Amino acid sequence: MLDADSQKPPKGKWSTPPFDPRFPNQNQTQNCYQNFLDYHRCVKRMNRRGKSTQPCEYYFRVFHSLCPMSWVQRWTDQIQNGTFAGKI
Repeated sequence: MLDADSQKPPKGKWSTPPFDPRFPNQNQTQNCYQNFLDYHRCVKRMNRRGKSTQPCEYYFRVFHSLCPMSWVQRWTDQIQNGTFAGKI
């Protein structure tokens, strides 16, 4: 689930993430975190059902656009070590 290839952005042209009314303020920290969680929940759910994870790409692209890579790397390491605080 968390191999190096899955952490690369998908190919193709992508614009800035669209406006999300849940996060109307300038500070997009919560938006970043929520999309990170949504991506991993989506991948987990699709893998459990034996379906393609392609629909999860939206969340991947949004959190890669909004989140500093240092956060993403730290969260990924925490998931692998079993110490991540979020509920996936």
